[in-house]
Amino acid sequence: LGSIKPVTTVASIMLRRPYSATSWLASALFFLAALFLHTTMWSPSPSLALTPLSRARISRSIRSAPSNIVRRSNRDKTFTTRPSLHATRRKCLCSCEKETKSDDEKALIAMTNFANRYNKVAGTTYCSDVSIAAVVIKGLAEHKVTLGAPLCPCRHYDDKQAEAEQGYWNCPCVPMRERKECHCMLFLTEDNAFAGDETSVTPEEVAKMIEGI
Repeated sequence: LGSIKPVTTVASIMLRRPYSATSWLASALFFLAALFLHTTMWSPSPSLALTPLSRARISRSIRSAPSNIVRRSNRDKTFTTRPSLHATRRKCLCSCEKETKSDDEKALIAMTNFANRYNKVAGTTYCSDVSIAAVVIKGLAEHKVTLGAPLCPCRHYDDKQAEAEQGYWNCPCVPMRERKECHCMLFLTEDNAFAGDETSVTPEEVAKMIEGI
C-alpha cells in the first residue's frame, strides 16, 4: 500500500482545488503517467520470483552434492572443509608402519656404493671371489657406524678410535691412494693375480654373501 501513496496524493490534490478544463486535462494526463510509472517501476518483476518448480530443482541439486565436500559462500568467497581427522590419523599410522632401515643397513649401502665408485675412478676391480670384497665392505660399514670412519678392517689396532681419528688407515688408505696397494684385496689392479672382472656389486648381493657371517 505504501507504493500507491504517490498516485493517491495526486488524486487528492486534483479533487481539493477547482481547475479549468485545460488544467483538468493536464492533470488527467499527469495522473495516467504517474499510474504507468507506478505499475512499471514499483511492481516486482515476475522473472525474479522463484516458482515452486525452481525451488524443487534447487533442493534436488543441493541434496545431490558430494558429501565429502561441503561448501558455503560468504561474500562471494568459497570455503572447502579439510580432510577428516580419521583419514589423517589413518595416513600417519600407515606411514609409521613402514620399515625403517637400521644404521648398519644404511652404512652397508653407503660403503657398497663408495666401493663401486672408487673402482671406476681408480681403474681397479674386485677380487675374482667377490665374497671377499663383500666381507671387507661389511667390516668397513661396521667401523663406519661404531667409529665414525671406514677404518680398514684387515689390520690389528691397539686403539681403533685413535687410528680412525688419525685417518691413515681409513679407506681408501694412504698406501692405496699413493701406490694402489690394498692390503684387504678390495681394490685390485689388473696385474694382480687375484683380480676379477667385476667392478660393481649391489648392496643386496653383498647382504646375501655376508649372511650368517
